[in-house]
Amino acid sequence: MSSPEVVALMLADGRLPTGGHTQSAGLEPAVRAGLGADGKHLADVADYARDRLRTVTRVEAATAVLARHQTTTSQPLTPVEEAWAARTPSQVLRGVSRRQGRAYLRLAARVWPDVLRYLEPDSEVARPVVVGVIGGVTGLSADQVARLIAYDDVQTVVAASLKLLPVDPSDAASWLAGLHDDIERLVTDVAPLTGIDKMPADGAPLLDVFAQNHANERMRLFHA
Repeated sequence: MSSPEVVALMLADGRLPTGGHTQSAGLEPAVRAGLGADGKHLADVADYARDRLRTVTRVEAATAVLARHQTTTSQPLTPVEEAWAARTPSQVLRGVSRRQGRAYLRLAARVWPDVLRYLEPDSEVARPVVVGVIGGVTGLSADQVARLIAYDDVQTVVAASLKLLPVDPSDAASWLAGLHDDIERLVTDVAPLTGIDKMPADGAPLLDVFAQNHANERMRLFHA
């Protein structure tokens, strides 16, 4: 039987074959727009990650928590996906999430096949929905699912900064450590959710603009 703690560690590992290395959580277009320009104000990367935790990542974490709840209570997942889509106005970002979700689902079909009791194989479903279902079938708590989404988002930003900016890896690690309290506040806020109508609708319009501009770039390091 799988240990929930080990499952959480697996899902937080960027080396899983889920395409995480192709993502910058929008940092690449933000850098192109001036974040950390000329190697100055590099700590703005941490502020960028913190702003995501308060907005789009909050929605993603809540989505995963609700998908976990629907799975453990044998309720339909479609309303969760629809609520997430309504709160993700960027067509680009919806597409990115669903492609990542497909990669997570392919992995889950091999490692945790019970996921296929709830999701069609090889379908494009929002990443947080798939993560929530994985959490539901492997015994992850709502806190663990929310923390996983929050940590993964911050780690994606920090890891991408090492490739996009002249960042000292020790500084990057310190930024990640400095965001622990922000991560835990997010977990405290969204982990108790059980009603889809309570899903937060926090947004960051500039991130939507960045995503659209990035999708039109011919030369880019990260997919998104």
